[in-house]
Amino acid sequence: MDKRVYLLTIVSFVVGLVELILGGILHLVALDLNVTLGQVGLLISIFSFVFAVSGPILLSATAKVERKKLTLITLLVFFFANVVAVASTGYAMLLLARVISAMSAALLISLCVTIASNIVSKPYRARAIGIVFMGVSASLVLGVPLGLMLGNAFGWRAPFLFIVVLTAISFLCVYFFMEEIAPKPGIPLKEQLKTLKNSKIVFIQLTSFLFLAGHLTLYAYLTPFLQMTLGLEGNWISMMYLIFGIAAIIGGGIGGMLSDRFGPKKTIVGVISVFSVSIFSIPFTTSVMPLFIGVMMVWSMLSWAITPAMQSYLIASAPESSDIQQSLNNSALHFGIAFGSMIGGVVIERAYVEMNATVGGVFALLALAVVLLSMRKGNKKSGSVSEAA
Repeated sequence: MDKRVYLLTIVSFVVGLVELILGGILHLVALDLNVTLGQVGLLISIFSFVFAVSGPILLSATAKVERKKLTLITLLVFFFANVVAVASTGYAMLLLARVISAMSAALLISLCVTIASNIVSKPYRARAIGIVFMGVSASLVLGVPLGLMLGNAFGWRAPFLFIVVLTAISFLCVYFFMEEIAPKPGIPLKEQLKTLKNSKIVFIQLTSFLFLAGHLTLYAYLTPFLQMTLGLEGNWISMMYLIFGIAAIIGGGIGGMLSDRFGPKKTIVGVISVFSVSIFSIPFTTSVMPLFIGVMMVWSMLSWAITPAMQSYLIASAPESSDIQQSLNNSALHFGIAFGSMIGGVVIERAYVEMNATVGGVFALLALAVVLLSMRKGNKKSGSVSEAA
């Protein structure tokens, strides 16, 4: 395995941290900038939405630029965006920083994935892409607890300052250790979208969207949930996020083993089913702390256990366009994060925080219905082929 793949994984981890880092410090930002929790939560939604839209577009637009040069330029833009976040004195300024950082982050992660697949030999290509995505997954899991710990200790700007420092280190590492990489012909956005003519593939991508939307409807507002239902503050909330993060990382490994043993279809159906039960149950467990922690750990593990199975199912369903589908699935995931955190903000302002879990569970059930529909379509096609034979 080319050692540069691990450098790209580190870059993807650093860049990915910024997406959900506000999740644990919503109350600190809202208090300092004199806005509501929902408005701060909207900054997560906007980031994820811009990320999902701009990734494929910017990658196609910069297809002819030498890869190392493009990575360095984009890292500088990302660095600047987070400096603006640190210096933000109002909501509008922080919003601008989030938009710029989302666009640059989307391009950087797309670059990390495409560069990793190009610098290794074909037998290692899938493994290299998987390693880079591990960096992205780890950042999404650890971003919230990291932001919470730094924010509580040094103020809400501290997590963004930390990202500024990590970005500067990443820039120097890429500059000194990454060689020039000639660009390869990119796949036009129009060609990428053509692959979505297959309704089965659309349903699989929609499943990812709905599942993440359901998860983020509660997860993006876990801090106010813990404060309002359990009365937790400070170190206790940090501890909850640490438990959540560890469980999520373990869940990713368990999901891969389940998928290998039982196949992606059974794993997906099983994970979404139990996930739905766990998230619906969360509000009813808050009176007994050990029970709440146990259910929360199940919810956390399953939130990432589905990823390996979904990737396998997607590749098996569209082997001829698997690279494109991986990119589009990344966009679907971030659309889900954007939509879920937006809906969660609406729910917390219009109703009460316990309702976030219920709404998230409804989205999970919709994801289950959609993925079953995709599997049914696959079975129908198989049946028609058998009949023709």
